[in-house]
Amino acid sequence: MTATSSNDLGLRASGDRQVCVLVVEDDPTLQRMILNYFDDNNIRSLMASDREQMVRQLGSSEVNLVILDLRLGQEDGLDLLREVRSASDVPVIIITGHRRDDIDRVVGLELGADDYLTKPFNLRELLARVRAVLRRFDAGRIAPARDPERGRWRFCGWQLDRRTRKLTDPGGAPVALTKGEYALLVAFLDAPQRPLSREHLLQATRVHEDVFDRSIDVQILRLRRKLERDPSAPRVIQTERGVGYVFAVPVERLSV
Repeated sequence: MTATSSNDLGLRASGDRQVCVLVVEDDPTLQRMILNYFDDNNIRSLMASDREQMVRQLGSSEVNLVILDLRLGQEDGLDLLREVRSASDVPVIIITGHRRDDIDRVVGLELGADDYLTKPFNLRELLARVRAVLRRFDAGRIAPARDPERGRWRFCGWQLDRRTRKLTDPGGAPVALTKGEYALLVAFLDAPQRPLSREHLLQATRVHEDVFDRSIDVQILRLRRKLERDPSAPRVIQTERGVGYVFAVPVERLSV
């Protein structure tokens, strides 16, 4: 396998500092393989085998991304993911041990993981996914500066204020959105009741550089969980077969 340089991959944190990845994995052999491969590609790697080590590493270092194995001996990887996500928006790639672990994978994505891999995996693919997730994260951070936001929308009793980036449900309670979920909702509200292709949504949410375009499907899944009464039978965000998705309810644009 040919190593790819970090310059080719663009893996640099802000201020041109070396990217730091925390690998939460209790298999020493896999730890060593990832550490050596990332080191060859100029990525700094930190290792943790359990919750205590993970918390210590996150607290003592500036981590740009976490790779989290959901199967950690006696530890529940989903609980660790909840803990990370409750305290930070650091990107997380989850690893599942078997292809049959579909439920854990889906739950992990719903809890805020940014991508996933199933063992056994190719280290080159892992590196590519790290690159893609970091690019999405960086794009999300700079997007508001490039696109001054204003105006409000109302749909089915919900309301989104672009100036404050605040979403409230029909009862007036605030509903938290990740950067990706917010960008996706804005794309839908800009074009209600019109089928939008996955390619359009990728461009609208500024993640079109990501070759792993299933990230849109992940964001759709998360947004449905927040907007739909029954996410398994969506009425607001519907799948348009052969096209993509459609925001199926009327939207009212309010004055600034």
